[in-house]
Amino acid sequence: MKIYTKTGDDGTTGLFNGMRVPKNNLRVECYGTIDELNSVLGVCYSFETNDELKNDLESIMHKLFRLATDLATPSSPAPLFPIHRINEEDVVFLEKLIDKYDEELPQLRNFIYPTGTQSSAMLQLARTVSRRAERLIISLVEKDDVNLVIVKFVNRLSDYLFTAARLSNLKAGYQEKILKL
Repeated sequence: MKIYTKTGDDGTTGLFNGMRVPKNNLRVECYGTIDELNSVLGVCYSFETNDELKNDLESIMHKLFRLATDLATPSSPAPLFPIHRINEEDVVFLEKLIDKYDEELPQLRNFIYPTGTQSSAMLQLARTVSRRAERLIISLVEKDDVNLVIVKFVNRLSDYLFTAARLSNLKAGYQEKILKL
């Protein structure tokens, strides 16, 4: 199978319900930003030394592929094939990870700089990409058919990434830098 299809040479791309849309379509921008986020998480994974955190990141990267597919598949017209959409269980998965990480972390009373280990700094970058994806998805929700659980998942994901960045620093013995105003 060739990697290029030439079908996008006219500036359009296909959604998973058979529709073709311009490559600058907001829906495409949303799932493209999720793809970017997934790539940033791949970098985080490559830097991370804690196996538990790496396993959690791998699970999240898998969910992000599903999320991008969900975004690329409006419900109308019907998808050309069955897809597994993001659901409440995926949101709960993130909440459980956040709660588990929080039990190990010192209570946060101040803002912290997004620094530390390479993994932690990249997790902070991933958090900002997640927030951008969330803003784009909310814009899409205002205009088009979108699985609303996606908004909750991406919102919770940015919280997870913040907590994971802190945990990565803690596991590596890096002292958080407190912002002093």
